[in-house]
Amino acid sequence: MTTKLFGEKVARSEDPRLLRGEGRYVDDLGQNALGVAFVRSPHAHARITDIDVTDALDVDGLVAIYTYEDLPEKMAKPLPVLIPHPALRAPRTAYALANGEVNHVGEAIAMVVATDRYVAEDAAERIRVSYDFLDPIVDLEEAARGETAVHDEIPDNVAAHLVQEVGDAPAAIDGAPHTLEFRLDIERSASMPLEGRGVYARWDADDQRLRAYSSTQTSTSVRAAVANALELADAQVEVIAPDVGGGFGVKIVHPFPEELLVPWAAKTLGREVKWVEDRREHFVSSAHERGQVHHVRVGFDEDGRILGLDVEFLHDNGAYTPYGIIVPIITSTQLPGPYKLGAYRVEFTSVYTNTVMVTPYRGAGRPQGVFTMERTIDKIATRLGKDRAEVRFANFIQPDEMPYDLGLMFQDGKPAIYDSGDFPASLQKLLDLVDYEHLSKEAPDGRRIGVGLAGYVEGTAVGPYEGGHVHVETNGRVMVSTGLTSQGQGHQTVFAQIVASELGVPFEDVHVTTGDTRRFGYAVGTFASRAAVMSGNAIALATRKVREKALRIAADALEANPDDLEIVDGVVQVKGSPEAQIELKHVAVLSNPLRYSFSEEAQAATQFTLKGDGGPPVAEGDEPGLEGKDYYSPTQSTFANGFHACVVAVDPETGDVEILRYGVVHDCGYLINPTIVEGQIHGGVAQGVAGALFERMAYDEYGQLQNASFMDFLMPYATEVPQRIEIDHLETPTPLNPLGIKGAGEAGVIPGAAVLAAAIEDAIGVEVDRMPLSPPEIWELSRTGAAADGQGTAPTASDEGVPR
Repeated sequence: MTTKLFGEKVARSEDPRLLRGEGRYVDDLGQNALGVAFVRSPHAHARITDIDVTDALDVDGLVAIYTYEDLPEKMAKPLPVLIPHPALRAPRTAYALANGEVNHVGEAIAMVVATDRYVAEDAAERIRVSYDFLDPIVDLEEAARGETAVHDEIPDNVAAHLVQEVGDAPAAIDGAPHTLEFRLDIERSASMPLEGRGVYARWDADDQRLRAYSSTQTSTSVRAAVANALELADAQVEVIAPDVGGGFGVKIVHPFPEELLVPWAAKTLGREVKWVEDRREHFVSSAHERGQVHHVRVGFDEDGRILGLDVEFLHDNGAYTPYGIIVPIITSTQLPGPYKLGAYRVEFTSVYTNTVMVTPYRGAGRPQGVFTMERTIDKIATRLGKDRAEVRFANFIQPDEMPYDLGLMFQDGKPAIYDSGDFPASLQKLLDLVDYEHLSKEAPDGRRIGVGLAGYVEGTAVGPYEGGHVHVETNGRVMVSTGLTSQGQGHQTVFAQIVASELGVPFEDVHVTTGDTRRFGYAVGTFASRAAVMSGNAIALATRKVREKALRIAADALEANPDDLEIVDGVVQVKGSPEAQIELKHVAVLSNPLRYSFSEEAQAATQFTLKGDGGPPVAEGDEPGLEGKDYYSPTQSTFANGFHACVVAVDPETGDVEILRYGVVHDCGYLINPTIVEGQIHGGVAQGVAGALFERMAYDEYGQLQNASFMDFLMPYATEVPQRIEIDHLETPTPLNPLGIKGAGEAGVIPGAAVLAAAIEDAIGVEVDRMPLSPPEIWELSRTGAAADGQGTAPTASDEGVPR
């Protein structure tokens, strides 16, 4: 058995339990709790003139009905803006229950509590809400024109406006040998975790404490939000994230109204209360992302080097801005990717519409930025008649330029500075992986073959901090806790690998707890590809403290110098003389001088066991127990990077797309567990394919979401994602943290739209400027291109004759 597991393909320790159906999710809890159902708005924009609950009062089993008028002062305030920003000039958030107006279909109006969910649903159906209808604004560009207001107090519908500039991009473009100007669109989509949101809460009146179980990515933040809304101390609120069936960003705390209302009802009623989201609720009352329109101007030289890039884009933030403007900021600052732009200007306007609010979804603004940048590179190559890889090589930031300051302000309010990376080596590795030079474009069945490339740089592991606690018990078990949550990423495995490697104990002896505020009270959460970097380094630092203490105590017992000791498979031994040893669990016993000898292990630690140095049993500055706690707080984000290649076959008769090959080269610094990183890439690629070819939020002009169910919202099956994803890694460790690691959770999804757009474009010979694309749309594009060719005129982009 080895304990040096960092970098090894260790099997996920959480899988056997989950695969046997032994997971413990929110809906597995509180079987006797009262059930909750919500009355939600069927209209996208309306004033509420009356709420009549008379008929609902006759329903047997009804316990309570709450509307806005029933909420206490603190609960009746607008929900907070979690991440304010100076550019967010008109923030607007919802109320926990609608206060006289609804601004999207699905907004909560009344909360019904009953003996079970079914009764609550029956009562909710009997509540009559009267409305004065207002004009809904659904189209992003129509909203930007400001002819009709989503919120009366914001007549132009503009929530935020931000410009960032490095150099004089307009002048550089005007003076460039070649220029292009075009528009790129990405439609709105959303994450679809198999487990929806859910909250189960119970109030202990005797202890004056509230415990809530939440399917959340941020248990400590939910605790803070609940404590604030219910006017409790943080210490009175315990929040536990049990097993969580996926998050992908949507379960970041906002807080959602339900996260406050359910605990409030539990405290008000003195009863256990539970609500678990159904699928339609997830579609119309959680959060979406992606919808943006980009206008691009670029100037470049004969070699394809970009001299100036100017991007203006509209961001659809939906009806509210609870999470600030993180998404468009990320788009604006991550858009340059691995390329050294001569000058760069980006301007975005974030606009209100009568649709579900927009908050980060896996990738969080980066797919839009990468789509814009990579489409620009491809258009330059087409214009110059150069290979697309050649133009990329001409524009790369070189490895000897690291750290590289983009001159932009990142989402964390700090400068965006690439810490490490070798972009030319990454792309070359990918070209070799897929044998780019020899890829065949011949299809014997008449389909058209296309090849796409796309690269990205991803800011990962935003601060401000995470912590870790490590405790060696007297039976040898190592208990590890951290405050961030797990949604299936494999945290129990990778954190145990770190502890096993740092401490020198068997992997099987390490037990990891996440997302339980009772075990670790200070944390931020799991999102933005930050868990391994933030908690992983904190746990490593805590483990090193434990190791140092263990060696110090063992040195006393073995009458040796701590520097001469090592820990191997849970045994502290003298280097070169392993017969002089003491088990780590016995060191744990010795670390805690006891008064009572209640076990054989404790006999060695009673207060009457004399220390040789004559000092007190617990030395000054020391603590009993073999445990340690530490925090990791970074000075800036780490920046991972990578490249994707895709080969597709497009059927010209049907527009159907088959992915023939998919290759990924990824650089997230040192790999803790290659299998888990590759699993993250696999899942991300599937989501990227989904965003490129299937998923969109189909709103009609009235603000009704037409595909708010899995019957209508298309997601790829296993048959639609690549059967095999070829993956290789480049490891350029970051100098920013002790483990040299960078985040990996979102890399797979980020270039999905860009690489598939490029491949489809290459196949059909017509520019692809919007995503996603369905088979009918691809067929229509192909037909349009063929018709233009038939007329002897090459179709052009919107500017100055870009060959399609």
